[in-house]
Amino acid sequence: MAAPGATFSDAFRGDLDRLLRLRRDVRRFRADPVEPALLELCLASFTLAPSVGLSEPWRVVRIESDAARAAALANFEAANARALAGYSGDRARLYAGLKLSGMREAPVQLAVFCDEATPKGAGLGAATMPEMRRYSVVAAITQFWLVTRAHGLGLGWVSILDPARLASDLAVPESWRLVGYLCLGWPEEEGETPELQTAGWETRKPSPDCLIR
Repeated sequence: MAAPGATFSDAFRGDLDRLLRLRRDVRRFRADPVEPALLELCLASFTLAPSVGLSEPWRVVRIESDAARAAALANFEAANARALAGYSGDRARLYAGLKLSGMREAPVQLAVFCDEATPKGAGLGAATMPEMRRYSVVAAITQFWLVTRAHGLGLGWVSILDPARLASDLAVPESWRLVGYLCLGWPEEEGETPELQTAGWETRKPSPDCLIR
């Protein structure tokens, strides 16, 4: 007997589990372009994302010009050099060999910001936890990530950046705070194992070892 409220088939749940397992952080992209219609279809997932107080605080900026891309790449390279300096020995050598962004290859690059001053939602749910607006943007990005993967695309989230410098370079409003720099395109390969695990940087905890009792 189906559980109350169960509206999806076993086949759907199996596909969803596979989608979650194949949602990897992609840093290696093919040169093939992403069709504008497909990108728009995936971006439409933002309109279905949850947000605190229905504030919808996400602001998505497409990085297209050579100057904007060069500035973002220089930002990453400077931040990456500083991060490398924080390691030593074997860990530094391992870090130096990691590919931590696909910014040189990804045909689509998006900077996703949170508008901390949005009047939408009238502050509901954010008075005591204003960070909920940024969490809402993270939830929207996660939803976008799954949709892009479902269409065969790969997405890489670059976090090794100076967010204030990027915001300045893009001349966005002062109330916007960077949440994610996303590289999007067709992945060179697919797999369930995170690249950082394959490289020996870290391993996943055994599932479901996440509940603190």
